[in-house]
Amino acid sequence: MRRIRITAGDVTATAVLNESRTADAIWEALPITARANTWGDEIYFGIPVRLQEENAQEVVSMGDLGYWPPGHAMCIFFGRTPMSRGNEIRPASPVNVWGKVEGDATVFKKVSDGARITVERVVE
Repeated sequence: MRRIRITAGDVTATAVLNESRTADAIWEALPITARANTWGDEIYFGIPVRLQEENAQEVVSMGDLGYWPPGHAMCIFFGRTPMSRGNEIRPASPVNVWGKVEGDATVFKKVSDGARITVERVVE
């Protein structure tokens, strides 16, 4: 099982990767440091990975990690976005889900736009 650590401002969380090509490509690109962009209860930031859609989803679950092909971006979903209808969590356009935050993903509500964010492998 592959796990990553996401550190953004004062927030640190771990996530588990799934067995997708997207997860493999992002794992190989780690570590990644970027500046967080916020969009509703989503954080996204550009990463050095270029992929097409892979089983892309229009609606995701709390804590999902997504890869947004049009923006070459990693996304962390922890609540409603401006595109959500009702209580669903809806990305701007379909994303490849490649992992899930362990525990309470709403800790990312504390992260401000422009915060430094680091994603790295957890070696166990």
